Amino acid sequence: MLLRHTPAEITERKALSINPAKTCQPIGAMYAALGIHGCLPHSHGSQGCCAYHRSTLTRHYKEPVSASTSSFTEGASVFGGSANMLQAINNIFTVYKPEVIAVHTTCLSETIGDDLPQIKKKALMEGKIPEGKYVISASTPSYAGSHVTGFSSMVTSMAGMAESTGKKNGRVNIIPGWVEPADMEEIKRLAGLVGVKSILFPDTSGVLNGPLSGEYKMFPEGGTTVAELKATGDANATLALGEWCSGDAARYLDKEHKVPCQVLDMPFGLKATDRFIDALRTVAGVTVPDEVALERGQLVDMITDMHQYLYQKKVAIFGDPDQLIAMTDFLVSLDMEPIHIVTGTPGKKFEKRIKEITRELGRPVNVKAKGDMFLLHQWIKQEPVDLLIGNTYGKYIARDEDLPFVRWGFPILDRQGHQYFPTVGYKGGLRLLEKILGVLMDRKDRDDSESQFELVL
Repeated sequence: MLLRHTPAEITERKALSINPAKTCQPIGAMYAALGIHGCLPHSHGSQGCCAYHRSTLTRHYKEPVSASTSSFTEGASVFGGSANMLQAINNIFTVYKPEVIAVHTTCLSETIGDDLPQIKKKALMEGKIPEGKYVISASTPSYAGSHVTGFSSMVTSMAGMAESTGKKNGRVNIIPGWVEPADMEEIKRLAGLVGVKSILFPDTSGVLNGPLSGEYKMFPEGGTTVAELKATGDANATLALGEWCSGDAARYLDKEHKVPCQVLDMPFGLKATDRFIDALRTVAGVTVPDEVALERGQLVDMITDMHQYLYQKKVAIFGDPDQLIAMTDFLVSLDMEPIHIVTGTPGKKFEKRIKEITRELGRPVNVKAKGDMFLLHQWIKQEPVDLLIGNTYGKYIARDEDLPFVRWGFPILDRQGHQYFPTVGYKGGLRLLEKILGVLMDRKDRDDSESQFELVL
């Protein structure tokens, strides 16, 4: 395989990315839009762009992803896509009858310079947007940022639907960031156990992990409703899970509607979940119920029981910044050593935060924002690890370097279950821990000599 020719010697690369540890902004915007009930994502660009975004999400979630496109031709590419967009809005509301159209741009429409707010204003003036229906938009050129920043931009546009009556409604906004539908269900469950009446947005649970009923629905039952999005402006507080995915939307609600916000780490693992539960407890003014304490105790028990198989295991990990920060914190709390960490999303704050978390390791750690998997592979060649954690694209490095590999993050194209089984919260921490232990102990069984091969581990 070609990756076997990856050199261990690192040379400086400024303009070349090899095997990027990210994908493009519109994919993130499309995923966020699917978290609105009755929403049709719309790609303002060519048909090919929309097909790629849909197919990537479909392959990960194993669910049909519906989206529309402005279907740029040569004419639109030269003269702009305003006419295409206006016709698309009219067609979509007439034929498919969504509650919301969530428009994201592509490289082509951004390069032309199409002004989505202006096009939306013209659509309203021409009566193409029916009363009680909505069009929101986000600027998401693929040549900047990553799927994470595209997700954030669309979620911020969703926050723009908030309305304020001046009277608090006693609810708490929770912005979960880019996590699986099962994770969103788990976040709602934990909030309910603590006694918090929450508005989760976006919410892809029930949309991308729904049952096979034998009946096709253009718009599944799940998702955050328009009424709930409007009510976010009257919430008592906002908890944003992840700076990169959720921070901007939370600060928008604070600035525009005086909804105080708190930006937390995503609740992967023990410490980050502790902080999330404590924030819920504080905003609700309640004590943590015994059921939540029991789940935490189970995770601590499993960590304690299996600590000897985790201690000082070196780990390479790649993915999205919010997820990596919480996962790195979890691995360090397990006395594992995450020593090579790469995200494709820009942001120097990421590198600083990772170095703070790993400082207690007492050794140098390689960390790179706006990095790629070629660099990660080179680091692994220079200093081998015991475990690799990341999305499906890591399987090539795992195969070439003969590494135990845990699939985690986006996209996962060759395994099932991620949309149904949460990895956030204490229950999710148990699943993550079981997956890590599973591959490490499988490797131990494979490599042990006859004298060391044991029935009970």
